[in-house]
Amino acid sequence: MNDLPPDLPRLRTLETWLAVSLDRVRQQIAEAERREAERQQGEQARPPAPDWMLELGIGRDAVPVYVHEGGCWNAAKRSRGVPRDVALRALTEGVPACPHCRPDSALGYLD
Repeated sequence: MNDLPPDLPRLRTLETWLAVSLDRVRQQIAEAERREAERQQGEQARPPAPDWMLELGIGRDAVPVYVHEGGCWNAAKRSRGVPRDVALRALTEGVPACPHCRPDSALGYLD
């Protein structure tokens, strides 16, 4: 059972169509590889997540409203990374710990 046409003109047409299709597939592969390389480069260039964060309130005189662990899903966009000693000091000064990530437990600070 032969699924190809028997005559030369149709075979040449099929060959041309397959060559064009193969070129399009190769272009798509090259584009996908470029996007993947850019994504990986972006991940490698991204700075590491902070270990601790302070969530600041709204306004000019924004005061800390929560202490978070670095990967907390509940941290607001107004959060900034801080060193361990700053997070501990904020807890001792009365800034509440996030109830979701419990940084006070991770820091070893319990009221």
